[in-house]
Amino acid sequence: MPLISAIHHLTVAHQPAAFVPLRRRTLLAGTVGTLAALAGCATPASVAPVRRRFVSAGVEISYLQAGEGETVVLAHGFSSSAQQQWVDTGVFHKLAARYRVLALDGRGHGHSGKPHDASQYGPQAAQDAIRLLDHIGQAQGHIVGYSLGAILSGYQLTQSPERFRTCVLAGATPRFRWTAEDQRKLDIEAAEMEQGSKKSQILRLWPKDRPQPTDAQIREMSAKDLAGQDHRALAASRRGGARALITPAQVAAIRVPTLGIVGTADPYLAEFRAMEAMNPAIELVTIDGASHATAPGRPELAAAVLEFLVRHRG
Repeated sequence: MPLISAIHHLTVAHQPAAFVPLRRRTLLAGTVGTLAALAGCATPASVAPVRRRFVSAGVEISYLQAGEGETVVLAHGFSSSAQQQWVDTGVFHKLAARYRVLALDGRGHGHSGKPHDASQYGPQAAQDAIRLLDHIGQAQGHIVGYSLGAILSGYQLTQSPERFRTCVLAGATPRFRWTAEDQRKLDIEAAEMEQGSKKSQILRLWPKDRPQPTDAQIREMSAKDLAGQDHRALAASRRGGARALITPAQVAAIRVPTLGIVGTADPYLAEFRAMEAMNPAIELVTIDGASHATAPGRPELAAAVLEFLVRHRG
């Protein structure tokens, strides 16, 4: 999510420490051991992305493509874009040095179509990654999602697991225990979105151990994140996302190699722990001190994704 740039200056500094290569592990800031060698071999010039488009169930979807090798599809978070989430953070370039990378602009976002009907989001948006594989003639791909992209990827993983070589869920889990209170909060966030505010969403994702932002800071962050965006499309995306729900039994049934990545200061950490308890085969990496907003820019995230993909090459 593009909150990264808006709140990075408000986060605490992290202390370097050694990387411990465990199956369930926390990556500490500063060093990531052998993973750093995997993640640091590309330069932006060597993997300059090309923008392409295709039509997914009547909605034009834009994506960035670069690199060669096995296919990796990247799905960004809410109110972000392929450029902001993956290129600007360096993740795209690091992956494209080893893989054929396709980073979607989700419907309602970036250069993609922006329907105002909530029924065009949720499950429909989740299928865009699969339709992209169809478009390029690939039976399978490694699918990596962050935040909303992870929610949708996790949902689609339970619908068409045969299309996933692996799945990486970063910054959020699929919605496996949706409540009436969750729906109430979503409705508030969607209504605020239509007015150009992200107040409730910002406060929901704000690290609990850090001072809450002031109203002025929230207005500044909202204005920066939503500048030039279609507020009605984003509100429809929020509302439609509530349709992409799965059950704990579906989580337990996942057999595709799956990695969860989350910052230790991210409120979604509890959901990842619950998901891991439902299905111990799902690997979990935590990034020490990272929040929901700052994790995408931490080098540990790209390194963890690369290490996981290398272990599961076809």
